[in-house]
Amino acid sequence: MEQTLQLTPIASQQPTYRRYSITREHQAAPVAVLHNREFFFIGKNSRNIDYLVHLFEGGYAAESVPKAIAILQRIDSQSKTIPQVIIVEGNLELAEAANLNAYLKSIEKFRAIPVIMDSAGKMVEAKDKALLMRLFDDVIDTRKADDKLIQRVDFLSKVKKRNCSRSEYKMEQVAEQAKLTPLGVGRRLFDILVSSIALILLSPVMLLIAMIIKLESRGPVFYISKRAGRGYRIFNFYKFRTMKLDAEELKDAVKHRNEYNEDNGCVFFKITNDPRATRFGRFLRNSSLDELPQFFNVLLGDMSIVGNRPLPLYEAAMLTTDEWSKRFMAPAGITGLWQIRKKDRHCMSVEERIKLDITYAQKQNFLFDLWIIAHTPPALIQKSNIS
Repeated sequence: MEQTLQLTPIASQQPTYRRYSITREHQAAPVAVLHNREFFFIGKNSRNIDYLVHLFEGGYAAESVPKAIAILQRIDSQSKTIPQVIIVEGNLELAEAANLNAYLKSIEKFRAIPVIMDSAGKMVEAKDKALLMRLFDDVIDTRKADDKLIQRVDFLSKVKKRNCSRSEYKMEQVAEQAKLTPLGVGRRLFDILVSSIALILLSPVMLLIAMIIKLESRGPVFYISKRAGRGYRIFNFYKFRTMKLDAEELKDAVKHRNEYNEDNGCVFFKITNDPRATRFGRFLRNSSLDELPQFFNVLLGDMSIVGNRPLPLYEAAMLTTDEWSKRFMAPAGITGLWQIRKKDRHCMSVEERIKLDITYAQKQNFLFDLWIIAHTPPALIQKSNIS
């Protein structure tokens, strides 16, 4: 006998996650049973789900991307039925959509799931239409959803499987090429020498910074995040923590101050004079002292003294075209062209940053690195406090 689940949520509980499906029995009320053809809706307007339950045999729902990822993690670990499509409310922040895409690409069984934007209601606008095409596989109005949607989802799934194979091949190709053309021994010795001297000379300063961070606010001394370096190699990226412990929870309260306005089609989140930063953290950012722990990354071989920006994974996952993947042939670096070419480098567009990265990847050599190092000191004192 199949398990049944009630569709009506309990009033006392906040609905953050549901799994259900519909079958109709003659002269009987609809009951929920578990089936194979399922959807996943992400958004706060649960009314839109009503347009989908008649087309699919089951589904999941979450109010936000973090909650959706948590559910997907449970699906992955418990070998549950994989949703056939993910439908996202049109007013979702592009940065959140990018995070969702990055997670889906990180799990093999989720890579071919089409991600569709729901145009029912308010939609996010982006001047860079190409960005929306990279984040979403299609746009639909759930209010007009019919049987053709199932056919469309099947088609998109086949197309995405083929595209995923191409992207994976490109990443593997770049990674293999990076292995076949390793960085020179001279460069590695230079990185080890410079990073070792820097860590020895700066150790009293770094110890003092660590003590002040611990005294000023709760939380760890270091901020550690996953980044993609040369050949798409993933590593732990170290910085001194400059934010309050609840910075992520406060993000919604300050997102209206994002310098990279999403109307311009950008997925970055950077704020001038971010109120989430601690008092000492603002000083560390203005002086670039928060980046000193990156010398550990250089010593470990994750980064080089000079190179391209170490990208967050959700950014790296979007740069797999033939042209843009070239930037991953250069190592991640503490300093680089992106840091010295503009007076205020934080105003660069996404395309400008990528072009500079590709330029460095194509021109990298020891003398060029020395030229970049010589032009780095003026950039260390930043004029603006950027998150």
